[in-house]
Amino acid sequence: MTEPSVYPGRVFAALGDPTRVQIIDWLDEEGSGTATEFAARLPISRQAVSRHLKGLEEAGLIAGSKQGREMRYQLQPQQLRASAEWLEARARRWERTLQQLADHLDGEA
Repeated sequence: MTEPSVYPGRVFAALGDPTRVQIIDWLDEEGSGTATEFAARLPISRQAVSRHLKGLEEAGLIAGSKQGREMRYQLQPQQLRASAEWLEARARRWERTLQQLADHLDGEA
């Protein structure tokens, strides 16, 4: 089976951790950041922050570029957008189904 270009499971798994969500929020607000900068704000080690950044990068949510001795990370909103669109499509489908059920039940009353 071919893997779809949008696989929201990776995004949802990455966002299932509050530390990763916090990092995404900081990147969204500030534009970029390093593991050292995030570790200074969080109650975890720089190595733990690096593992979180790796998970976000593997999910396609962030990208890093080498600047001097550190990697500077930036948000890559395409996967967030694609996952949100995937959720919206399923929500619309359920809304239509529920509306059809409501119409059917109203017709029987």
